[in-house]
Amino acid sequence: MDIIIQSLGFKTSDHLEDFIREKLDKVVLESDKAIRGNVTLYAGSASNPNNNVCEIRIEVPGNDHFVKKSSDMFEKAITECIEALQQIIRKTRDKQISNRHVEPEFPE
Repeated sequence: MDIIIQSLGFKTSDHLEDFIREKLDKVVLESDKAIRGNVTLYAGSASNPNNNVCEIRIEVPGNDHFVKKSSDMFEKAITECIEALQQIIRKTRDKQISNRHVEPEFPE
């Protein structure tokens, strides 16, 4: 899976990029259909104490998975996004599995 990391208004450190890639690798293990991960980091308004924002879009066939979280630290926002994405992927996978196992009812 390709991982594209964008930071708006600042340069990300190698440590932060490695952290993002490590966390996204866990998502890839759960979703084998993931094509690309787009991560955007930026600072929100100065009046908000939780102004570090992380947006992650996982491109999969069909509808993409998108999560946006903010926190006082980028690492915390990234972790919250990853946890939310894992829940979305599990829910989608469980729904697909349950749809496969439903037997059609035929009238007699």
